[in-house]
Amino acid sequence: MDEPGQTLNPPQPGEAMPPPAPIPSAVHGVFLGPNGLRAGWRLLAFVAFMILIGFALVIAIGPLVRRFHPPGVLTGEGSAFLAALGASLVMARLTEHRSLADYGLPGRGAFGRWFWAGLLAGFLALSALLGLIHLDHGFDFGTRALTGAAIGKYAALWGVSFLAVGFAEEYVFRGYALFTLTTGMGFWPSAIVLSAVFGAVHISNPGEDWAGALCAGLIGLFFCLTLRRTGSLWFAIGMHAGWDFSESFLYSVPDSGAMVPGHLLNSSLHGPRWLTGGSVGPEGSALVFVIIAIMFLVFNHFCRDIRFPITGRAGRPDEEPENLGI
Repeated sequence: MDEPGQTLNPPQPGEAMPPPAPIPSAVHGVFLGPNGLRAGWRLLAFVAFMILIGFALVIAIGPLVRRFHPPGVLTGEGSAFLAALGASLVMARLTEHRSLADYGLPGRGAFGRWFWAGLLAGFLALSALLGLIHLDHGFDFGTRALTGAAIGKYAALWGVSFLAVGFAEEYVFRGYALFTLTTGMGFWPSAIVLSAVFGAVHISNPGEDWAGALCAGLIGLFFCLTLRRTGSLWFAIGMHAGWDFSESFLYSVPDSGAMVPGHLLNSSLHGPRWLTGGSVGPEGSALVFVIIAIMFLVFNHFCRDIRFPITGRAGRPDEEPENLGI
């Protein structure tokens, strides 16, 4: 029996001793994985770059904001999207050598059929929700609050603003961040984590409650499904914008507890909180979960192919996820 440490096949006289096998350092294992810098560190670097670019944008556009007074939704969400986009471009150049298409935002198909399908889906889903509340006598359209040129002015203003919301919230939570976490823990675990964070963030909105936050998280998870099946965020961006525009401007009801100035109707919600959502608006209604369930079932039925993540040099990132490394 060999003694501990004894070589099983000792070199013959005159034969060179083979070099010792390299021992991976602990630092290398913490920071680097089979695909380079580990997913957790890439995500932290992305957030850091996004914060830095965000501060730079605030300084750069501050004079314009003070002069022209655009809606805070437009400037805030627009800046958030530009910061996330800039941070992902930095990461793509420094560590990953990828394109925006890998992160769910391909130039091909921009504002194409998936975007318009999403825009229509957002309008139809919100209309169906308010239709159900109306059937139970919880919603009235009221009278028109705007007339003449003001209708077109505010429709354009809020249309652009909610398009900025769609770009910002979809790309921040389901763009680079989702792709990167997918390389560390697989697609659906990453989607669940980021959707939970998305819902939790909504708690900070004035007038929001747990039901509205849960609704936001589940809709976020639905948007992850649309990304998975379409290969891009364009459907999710369109639907997000269409839902918020219909809710805030067209039907003029609270959106996460907030009413926008310059809405179209003097509508009203009345009845029990479970039906109307109370101060949260229809996103806090129990009926919203029926609509979300239908959305999942319909989309899953008609779109079955898996198109995201895009196959890269290491294969699909979710096939062999690495440890996050942090």
